[in-house]
Amino acid sequence: MNFVKPDGNLASAPAEAFQPLLLQRKWPISYRSVGTIAIASDIVIILSSGVLAGILYNVEAFGGPGDIVRYLGSAAVVAALFVTVMKGRDMYSPAELVSLRSQLRLTTTTWLSTFLFLSGAVFALKIGDHFSRGAIFSFAVFGGVFLMVERAVFREVLSRGLNQQKFSARTAVLITDDSTVARTGIVPTMLKHGFQPTHQFVMPGPSQQSSEQDDFLTDVIGYLRGSDIEEIVVCVDVKRWGDINGLLTELRTLPLPVSLIPMGTASDILSRPSRVVDDSLCIELQRGPLDTFERGIKRSIDVIGALGALLVLLPLLTVIAVLIKLDSPGPILFRQRRCGFNGRQFDIFKFRTMSVLEDGPVVCQASQTDSRVTRLGKLLRRSSIDELPQLFNVLSGSMALVGPRPHAVAHDNHFYKVVRKYAFRHHVKPGLTGWAQVHGCRGPTPTLADIGRRVEFDLWYIDNWSLRLDFLILIRTALEIMRGRNAY
Repeated sequence: MNFVKPDGNLASAPAEAFQPLLLQRKWPISYRSVGTIAIASDIVIILSSGVLAGILYNVEAFGGPGDIVRYLGSAAVVAALFVTVMKGRDMYSPAELVSLRSQLRLTTTTWLSTFLFLSGAVFALKIGDHFSRGAIFSFAVFGGVFLMVERAVFREVLSRGLNQQKFSARTAVLITDDSTVARTGIVPTMLKHGFQPTHQFVMPGPSQQSSEQDDFLTDVIGYLRGSDIEEIVVCVDVKRWGDINGLLTELRTLPLPVSLIPMGTASDILSRPSRVVDDSLCIELQRGPLDTFERGIKRSIDVIGALGALLVLLPLLTVIAVLIKLDSPGPILFRQRRCGFNGRQFDIFKFRTMSVLEDGPVVCQASQTDSRVTRLGKLLRRSSIDELPQLFNVLSGSMALVGPRPHAVAHDNHFYKVVRKYAFRHHVKPGLTGWAQVHGCRGPTPTLADIGRRVEFDLWYIDNWSLRLDFLILIRTALEIMRGRNAY
């Protein structure tokens, strides 16, 4: 465990202080995934209830199971509406799920309101002949009962998980202004709510010299960059708000959520977004660009889209591979190190379009009349077909379909020093295409103005991400490829 002692000297010690609290057997779910699991459980219950009710009613009334696809479709509409309303009321947060009375009341109200709304829609559209009233009534009863039972089970399981610290922990680094804080009640509280503090850093005292402060920040950033840490928790007296602000400024270069558990008078920071962590108030200073639910949706679309594209494009990819082999000597695929999420390096795949395979401390960007580009390479680069092997990077998880385009490590190291906020691009996974590319930012970046403009587009995308924006970028990418701006 790396820490800074109160006298300002850097020191190292093993993390035994946390070990007795980390040896318990954990459940394979995290505290933060509880809401997502509850949503998925509701959807499964509603779909199952709809199909079961339809089959049982038709078997009883007509001697056969009936149209199962219709039951499933109707249940899917009910599930979508019910889950949307419940999530809008924040009824899937762990704090709400342990409140059984509130859950039963709002679940009953929302469930009945959903059926009343859909019944009115069916009547208004005059499509009632397509639905059996007996099957609908059975669906409403079965679904309502199962949802109530599910709420009671969730409440018991969630309460047990909190009390016995059963949730799999979210790895966290603890930053404090007191070296004894790990032996107080804060660490057990963090474990109870799904945090696993693996290291503790102790801030130098206010009277320490600036060199000690710089060494502390360098130590923290160096440990976190490229690590598997998922969150940073700051446990400091808010009287040192100036020091906390300075720490936060440095931590903004990392794509990690930062939370504050205030010690002492809370003052003006209480106006920031917060959540309750047992008896302590946890204030959110910086959240990750996407939450768990959003990352899950985006990742699902990436996998489905990349896999579908590879299956459709397989004949084209095979032909191109053969042509590359016939056109010039060398491998079919070009691999180069790039920086991805949180600065983690990965090998990017492209069809080879040049006679060289540069991947070192110096990488020369391609120019419009570059003699290194092969005959076939010119066509592949202009049409962006050379980028298609990156679909394998998307499948592996190192890239996404949409995100800031990754640059060679040599270029990243240079841009990081000269372009303000350049490191913020690593807050999300790099993409096959991005907001900058559909605005014509393709090809080399010979000046700081060129890379600066590209970074501004990338940061806007990160701050305004949505599924709708991703789909818009994919559509505009196809149009941009046909235009062929700056592609060579």
